[in-house]
Amino acid sequence: QAQLVESGGGLVEAGGSLRLSCAASRSAFSINAMGWYRQAPGKERELVAGISKGGGTYYYGDSVKGRFTISRDNAKNTLYLQMNSLKPEDTAIYYCAAGSRVGLPFINYWGQGTQVTVSS
Repeated sequence: QAQLVESGGGLVEAGGSLRLSCAASRSAFSINAMGWYRQAPGKERELVAGISKGGGTYYYGDSVKGRFTISRDNAKNTLYLQMNSLKPEDTAIYYCAAGSRVGLPFINYWGQGTQVTVSS
């Protein structure tokens, strides 16, 4: 059974930074593309950033381009999301995800989520 465990969320002021981490079981990490999704109250879950299995292909949502950076450490089975210049609209629960591709229909595994709150 694949497992994904997020950490690093919290409360930060607008303009600040946070780094999310996702510790993955080897079965989830080594064979899958990985991504970060988020879901704000009353909104649908959206893909924030994704990275291919080999780490050579990236995807970023338009709202986070230039501010967020996704990376993966294959030796540590860990996925990261560096979030800079945070805005109140970035407030959401952030989920780590793994699948054959980063798009929602292809996700097989989800983490439990970590809350990110950005105050104005």
